[in-house]
Amino acid sequence: MSNHHRSSSASSKTGLPPQELLDDLCSRFVLNVPKEDLQSFERILFLVEYAHWFYEDNSVENNPSLKSFNLKEFTSLLFNSCDVLKPYVAHIDDIFKDFTSYKVRVPVTGAIILDETYERCLLVKGWKGSSWSFPRGKKSKDEEDHACAIREVMEETGFDVSKLLNKDEFLEVIFGQQRVRLYIIAGVKDDTAFAPLTKKEISEIAWQRLDELQPASDEVISRGITGLKLYMVAPFLASLKSWISAHQPPMAPRSDLPLKGICVWKAKHSSTGSSTIIIDSQPTKPESDSHLLDVGPGRSFRNFRFDTALIFQAMEAAFSL
Repeated sequence: MSNHHRSSSASSKTGLPPQELLDDLCSRFVLNVPKEDLQSFERILFLVEYAHWFYEDNSVENNPSLKSFNLKEFTSLLFNSCDVLKPYVAHIDDIFKDFTSYKVRVPVTGAIILDETYERCLLVKGWKGSSWSFPRGKKSKDEEDHACAIREVMEETGFDVSKLLNKDEFLEVIFGQQRVRLYIIAGVKDDTAFAPLTKKEISEIAWQRLDELQPASDEVISRGITGLKLYMVAPFLASLKSWISAHQPPMAPRSDLPLKGICVWKAKHSSTGSSTIIIDSQPTKPESDSHLLDVGPGRSFRNFRFDTALIFQAMEAAFSL
């Protein structure tokens, strides 16, 4: 590309990524994709999101002088730096707003993992914030519900539930326009090793007692008795309690178990804000077609069109270097 060899001396002093890094991210994640992924804004924005994950997980971690960005800031930076995206900078707020709305409609699946006594369930805490949830994530394009659950649980906990998953045993809740389906994975040994396979997505994994997850009062449904934030857990607790009452656990309640939750994995944060992940054997995020469900474009997706001829021309120029 024409700006590939632009000097980075000025940008490195401010902590902004050098132009050659932005060019590389644009070429790798936006240009070097199948043609059908360049036909709509929602797909372009998912590609930009992959570039953002790569930048945060690799570029920033390997070069602490680089500035960290949230997704909206990074999107604006890449649109202003990538030649094929520059024509749409004026519409970026509208595009990003529609993209955010689109994402919350993508169905989510995951698993409720119960121990052998059915007294504890496995919860994960996100990298940012302090809310806990069952391991789960958004479906990829054309992905079946159970396959998404298996993939997401593996990514967030390192545990393969494929042999324990029953397609007919699940709980489902609708949050706004988003369907969340959680398969019940019962009878997992409490000494099972858990550790996420993705960077900077999960900060802690723990067995939590179900009786302590029940809301402290009817008015406070987002926190359990212990004060844990349970925004994505509380709506499933009543149905889960009913399921447990109808099923015999493989092991009787154990008096030797600690009364409180048991942390089984926790990220170690350094003073610089980076972290050491115990297991790091998988790509940082799902495959490149993740989350691309055709559930209907937003307003900006309908009102604008990409100049695909210009994009393909830029691709040919980049690959000819």
